[in-house]
Amino acid sequence: MITLTETARQRLKDISSENDNKLTRLDVVGGGCAGFEYRWSNITKEEVEEDDIIIEDLLVTSKQYELYLLGTTLDYKKDPFVSQFTIENPMAKNSCGCGTSFSV
Repeated sequence: MITLTETARQRLKDISSENDNKLTRLDVVGGGCAGFEYRWSNITKEEVEEDDIIIEDLLVTSKQYELYLLGTTLDYKKDPFVSQFTIENPMAKNSCGCGTSFSV
């Protein structure tokens, strides 16, 4: 469902190490200027729910978001001014300028 680039994989590993080996959770929630937005959090392995999908033992998302995230590539861009995850989501028909909200 979600492909991680090498830089995203490494950043997720770093985040896990910095946060007591927690997993990073990616949710899709209603809101934002385009209709839906990505929401990030850290969870313990014990907080993983039955309908969750675990990607490379680093990233967790719910099966209910599968249609919103199908074919998505998660990357991590780092430059002297901004470092952030970028999401290339082929299911998104429109997205906002900040890259955190989208519509399907």
